[in-house]
Amino acid sequence: MGVVVQKFGGSSLRDADLVREAARKAIRAKHGGNQVIVVVSAQGNTTDDLIAKAAEMTARPSAREMDMLLATGEQISIALTAMAIHDLGEKAVSFTGPQIGIITDDTHRKARIRGIETARLRKALDAGNIVVLAGFQGMNRREEITTLGRGGSDTTAVAVAAAMKLAGADVECEIYTDVDGVYTTDPRVVPDARKMDAISYDEMLEMASMGAGVMHSRSIEFAKKFDVPLVVRNARSDAPGTWIVPESDWMREIPVCGVALAADEARLVLEGVPDRPGVSHQIFAELANVNIAVDMIAQSAGGGGKATIGFTVLNAERDRTLRTLRPIAADLGAVLRETGRVTKVSVVGAGMRTHTGVAEKMFAALSAAGINLKMITTGDIKISVLIEEDEAAPVPAEPGEPPAAKVKQAHLDAQKAVLGRKALRAVHAAFGLAQPRKGAGVPADGSFKPRPAPLVVPGVRDREAAVARLEGMEDVLVSSAQLNPDQSRITILDLPDRPGNCSTVFNAVATGGIVVDMIVQNLTAPGKAELSFTVPRADLTRALKRTQDVVRLIDPGCRVVGDGDVAVLFVLGVGMRTHTGVARGMFGALADRGININMINTSEVCVGVVVDAARGEEALACLKEAFRIE
Repeated sequence: MGVVVQKFGGSSLRDADLVREAARKAIRAKHGGNQVIVVVSAQGNTTDDLIAKAAEMTARPSAREMDMLLATGEQISIALTAMAIHDLGEKAVSFTGPQIGIITDDTHRKARIRGIETARLRKALDAGNIVVLAGFQGMNRREEITTLGRGGSDTTAVAVAAAMKLAGADVECEIYTDVDGVYTTDPRVVPDARKMDAISYDEMLEMASMGAGVMHSRSIEFAKKFDVPLVVRNARSDAPGTWIVPESDWMREIPVCGVALAADEARLVLEGVPDRPGVSHQIFAELANVNIAVDMIAQSAGGGGKATIGFTVLNAERDRTLRTLRPIAADLGAVLRETGRVTKVSVVGAGMRTHTGVAEKMFAALSAAGINLKMITTGDIKISVLIEEDEAAPVPAEPGEPPAAKVKQAHLDAQKAVLGRKALRAVHAAFGLAQPRKGAGVPADGSFKPRPAPLVVPGVRDREAAVARLEGMEDVLVSSAQLNPDQSRITILDLPDRPGNCSTVFNAVATGGIVVDMIVQNLTAPGKAELSFTVPRADLTRALKRTQDVVRLIDPGCRVVGDGDVAVLFVLGVGMRTHTGVARGMFGALADRGININMINTSEVCVGVVVDAARGEEALACLKEAFRIE
């Protein structure tokens, strides 16, 4: 008998009719011959209402008491859902996360799952019950209630499915939302966005981390590590949904499968950072120590013994990040700058590994839309650009307002992501994502259901071994470290910061049939940018000549520098961005060997750095040792 785990979010349980519809879906799954676990979130706006109640008591509630309060929202949902199932004639039993043994670390408000004890869950299922389980919550080893933070119910559902799979069950996980599946982009912004029939784990990880709100990246991490069959479906229909699956050959035929928009980020820049070993580690280790997750990191090549490091964090972490970095900047003799409101637009696709011209097409679309790029980073299967939303003209102050009054919040809210939405539409159209293709309206090769070997192998199929495998189940999984010694780097200094320049540069390189790998752009001075990118060493001379020729036309004052003595290192795995310690571990290992980092690029599944070619093999060896990679 198979096990089906169904997750219903708050909007899918908002009222009694929707709770009954969720109950009916669970019963249908049971009548289909399955054991059923239903994971639920708090109803509708319950969590927001609880946060508001806390604010009535104090402006600074303790994290522990907030977890005690917020966990009650899911407790209401599990009882009501179990009652609905009873009323429809089936057996059901509800449990909180602590009751079935979801064990977490000690971090209140955003705890990580350390393990799941499945004995009580299995006993209830074997007794013929539909188990209704509270998402978003667990308890630590001291029996304190904890909550899992953003996307916590998704994380609970996939983690429970993984635990049941390791215990020997044939498992499938269904995530029910208020949309029909995963789209090529947000259909509320781009009406002709197309629903995908399937997307790979890595593509979904990148989409989820970059603003696609269907699922949170932590849940995708679980699914990939433990090979959980995962489908996103509409709670109010029987539409087939979107399968999230291991990467298939047909996916590599498609350069870009989706475009994502993230409008809740803040960009910080450290200018004049000493270009020496250990500096990157000093910066990002301190952020990791206070549990701040960094998103985009772009370290430019720099010059004169100095470099520029730009990165983004969630807006909610902006003030804490500034407080953490100010003393470090002072110690380094660097300048810490904060830019205005920013939006990140990203393209994602497994086919980027083999298709050329993706960056050129993206930058050309943005240039045609008159959109300027403030920062660029690339990953294994994604390209992200940062747009400064404060370029929109502010509204004049009302009569009687102080002359120095800031733009009113209502106007800022109305203007939020205006340029980002424009960019999203332009890029979506440029890649023809509204058109049918394999995996999005056209049948792909084979079925989405057959499964290859998972990244985490259960080993012996006994319960004691399965429970042991679950200890630390949400830890980061670094699967490989790779060295590409055949790369070279081109850096453009003092590039005018205006729309179209990146498009012009990469068009010149692409028309020469030259493959560009890493791309990093940072603003290094008012109105000036530094653009660095890597190309195969064999193509350096041609790429340098083409770049020099086109840059001369843009601005004769620009300088173009080529460097053939570099190597590119990649660390790949699951949880590269959501775990704050990955960059710290990578940069720390290199710093301990005195290896300087010349460029940095990050994504959800990959962190890449450029180092001196002479130390490439040594750098690879120290990273394998640091992450215990065979």
